[in-house]
Amino acid sequence: MKDQVLAAMPQCFENWCGRFDEVFTRAKQRQEFRVYLGGLLGESQRKNIAQIASNTVNGSYNSLRYFLNKAAWDADKLNDRRLQVMHCCRQTTPSRGFTLIVDDSGHRKSGDDTDGVGRQYIGEIGKTDNGVVLLSTHLYDGVRRLPLDVALYQHANCLEQGKEDPKFVKKPDLALQLIDQCLVRGYRPKVTLIDAGYGNNTPFVKQLESKHLKYIAAIAKNRQVTYQLPTDAEPRKHSVTEIAQALTAADFIPVELPLNRPRTVWVAMLPVHVPKLEGIRWLAMQLNAPTWETATEVDYFLTNATEQLLSATWVAQTYSQRNWVEVFYREAKGWFGLSEYQIRDANSMKRHWILVFTAYTFILWHQLTGGVRRRWATKALQTISETLEAFRTAVEFRLVRWLNAHVDVFAAHKAKSGYIWA
Repeated sequence: MKDQVLAAMPQCFENWCGRFDEVFTRAKQRQEFRVYLGGLLGESQRKNIAQIASNTVNGSYNSLRYFLNKAAWDADKLNDRRLQVMHCCRQTTPSRGFTLIVDDSGHRKSGDDTDGVGRQYIGEIGKTDNGVVLLSTHLYDGVRRLPLDVALYQHANCLEQGKEDPKFVKKPDLALQLIDQCLVRGYRPKVTLIDAGYGNNTPFVKQLESKHLKYIAAIAKNRQVTYQLPTDAEPRKHSVTEIAQALTAADFIPVELPLNRPRTVWVAMLPVHVPKLEGIRWLAMQLNAPTWETATEVDYFLTNATEQLLSATWVAQTYSQRNWVEVFYREAKGWFGLSEYQIRDANSMKRHWILVFTAYTFILWHQLTGGVRRRWATKALQTISETLEAFRTAVEFRLVRWLNAHVDVFAAHKAKSGYIWA
């Protein structure tokens, strides 16, 4: 059932929400936090304010809207508390030497009244369209995949003064702000993964190095580096594509990527000089076939990793961890309503995204600790979807039991929507 009753929610839900009570100054805020979080975890496909209020017995659209828009609570404090909770348990505490992943994701948005809306590249549809783009950082340690921070990218077209507007921050600078938030908390990654949108930005890469961060950066096929090919009398600038074409099949070694569906790639590595960067960096060229002539997909990476880490296998397998971010966005948008909201200002959107992160982390917590499985499942819950389904099973059972004792209350709830429960 899509309907929810706070009084009938499983005890594990109340225990989780209770961990965040200190973030909210008033009892009404704590109640709306529970209503909103329960709605994000519910079965309804739409996770906007109107749908959550409609599905909740005694729910109020105006109260939820006020909670997101104007209520006096700090989204950053809620997010910090969420990450603190993950450090309270051995099964959920991230291990040292984790990977930090920087990514952005967009979704279409009609109109032009919403903060951040503009014509820009939207990853989920693979083309430029009117929409909103958010930047986020994620932690992955081989077991735990946890969203860390999020920020709205304010497109210049949506700001009154364009790129001269004080609110305008370039994507690389916004990404650096999120990385700094991670470092301030004491999270020190073993390696940082960035896509070509940031890897091609030399000032961004130099900032990473100034923070003493190791990185693997995807780069464009036309990126220029200095290297001496066999036909060169001395080192000179080449595009990375020219270098890859000059290599032989013997230069590439096979590497198996540990994905849900394992696949093999072929990787070659060379030391190169990058313009405006001092010293040597390593260029990795990855094919989906043993030779350049037979490959249909070619990826290029740049890394400043130390000799102790450096190998073709390490680069390819480590960068493949970015796949978990794509999985997260599919789950967060499909099951938790990341792109579902009826709000327009940047602060309210950030609140919504942090609340989605909190709902997602609730399910992740129970997947890692086995809390939901012990009571509501007879099998191991190995994925977010399985754990979410077990939790929803608990909600259904508790709701049915509540209905048997409160038929009149539920009938009144249905009557508000123009339906008869009889």
